[in-house]
Amino acid sequence: MIASELFVRCLEAEGVRYIFGLPGEENIEFLHSLCDSKIEFILTHDERGAAFMANAYGRLSGKPGVCLSTLGPGATNLITGIADALLDFSPMVAVTGQAGLPRLHKESHQYIDVLGILKPVTKWNARIEIPGTIPEIIRKAFKTASLEKPGPTHIELPEDIASAETDGFPLPQDTVRHSEPPAEALAEAVSLITNARMPLILAGNGVLRGKATKQLSDFASKTHIGVTTTFMGSGALSADHECFISSVGLQSKDYISCGFDKADLVIAVGYDPVEFSPSYWNPDGRRKVVHISLTPSETDASYSPLELIGDIKTTLSALTEKMRSGKDISYYHKLKLFSDHALHFSTAGFPLKPLRVINDMRKALRRDDILVSDVGAHKIWIARFYPAYEENSVIISNGFASMGFALPAAISAKLLYPEKNIIAAVGDGGFLMSMCELNTAVRLGLNIVCLIFNDGGYGLIEWKEKRRFGKDFFVKFKSPDFAGIADAFGAKGYRVTSEEGLSQVLQEALARKVPCVIDCPVDYSENMILTEKLGRLICPV
Repeated sequence: MIASELFVRCLEAEGVRYIFGLPGEENIEFLHSLCDSKIEFILTHDERGAAFMANAYGRLSGKPGVCLSTLGPGATNLITGIADALLDFSPMVAVTGQAGLPRLHKESHQYIDVLGILKPVTKWNARIEIPGTIPEIIRKAFKTASLEKPGPTHIELPEDIASAETDGFPLPQDTVRHSEPPAEALAEAVSLITNARMPLILAGNGVLRGKATKQLSDFASKTHIGVTTTFMGSGALSADHECFISSVGLQSKDYISCGFDKADLVIAVGYDPVEFSPSYWNPDGRRKVVHISLTPSETDASYSPLELIGDIKTTLSALTEKMRSGKDISYYHKLKLFSDHALHFSTAGFPLKPLRVINDMRKALRRDDILVSDVGAHKIWIARFYPAYEENSVIISNGFASMGFALPAAISAKLLYPEKNIIAAVGDGGFLMSMCELNTAVRLGLNIVCLIFNDGGYGLIEWKEKRRFGKDFFVKFKSPDFAGIADAFGAKGYRVTSEEGLSQVLQEALARKVPCVIDCPVDYSENMILTEKLGRLICPV
């Protein structure tokens, strides 16, 4: 066989279902070999969109998503999506074509050092220079991408290597068994938790990656310790669980900050500092912390914990078994009630208030349907006020936090879960960055709904500018006819024209068999009201 055929066989052995990407002169040998495979190639319109799709596929499935580009500009277009996977801890394998080896030592058409460019944004990358090394390189790429903390890896396949004759066979996947924390560390943690007067649990995305939501729920129920989740940890504990307090991630002091101020122990479960810096909730580094994760903690002056390194499910189960009595959660219940009252916002009027849009989306979606949030002012409102009841039902990019993520990610979500309703919540700026992938959704017949928070500008930056300088600048643009654009793509476009209109439009759009775009005018004057309320925050107890 030729090397590209062996490459495809190795991908099949890894269980790859989809490859997202674009063709190019230097990867057509690989694509030709893919024609006889069960792997489905998803043709996209921009490599960044392909990387976002692979990124979201990995995050939702737990198995590395795969994206493909050619050399040069195709490869550089992948960078943003790859970097997003790195800081959102999404397992992903990026494959790029390259010029033949005889060209790589000199100035040559479209040749740049892709390996060097992608090295800072990948966990590991390699060029295939000997066809016989393909099975080892692919196995290592997938294994490295999957291991905690998961992230992207990269393989470069030069065009002359792709067509070279070779033999070989895929390597079997090896099972990684995670250890348990030492008994003495568990005992120390039990003592800290037992003796803590006001402990608080901070649950991050690692709980979802470790599939430990049930164990977290059991631990919280038995100990009666209040739980807060990071934005990317939404759904780690159901929002209607008696111990759930709030999500956390606002840089402004939120009411849950009072809980952190009161806490004498924080139990950080599957928490990554990239999600929400410990400097916001433990600025002097003096608060006691228990770190429960598969990986050691990041070195940070505000984060010096007792570490329980091991499988999160096993660790939580062991702690639950050893705990004897529940805590008094009444303070956190009071805090939650006070927060809900103090952060009450109007939902009346047109253009729609952010909270009205969120409430209408929550009513339209079932508990296990999926809301994917792009980056912008709407992300803050969704992360803080949209209740998540199931794991991976709210997908937010908050590590790298790249605009343009939601629409491609929604495509992956629908491929994985065709039976679920999928809404991509995007700002008008974010939609314009990736709207070409609406054509991909139409071609695939995926009935996703893209709900655009339309304020005619970059609302999150406007919010920050007004907070700092009292005015906005260089953030406004004139939005096009989004409903007309959707229709031109072969999707169905809607425009909300009244306060009551969104709810009905959502029901209709979710019932259609084609992708839908909803242009929803939004009034972001509430942003400054939220800032003012948090700026006057006084802890209630």
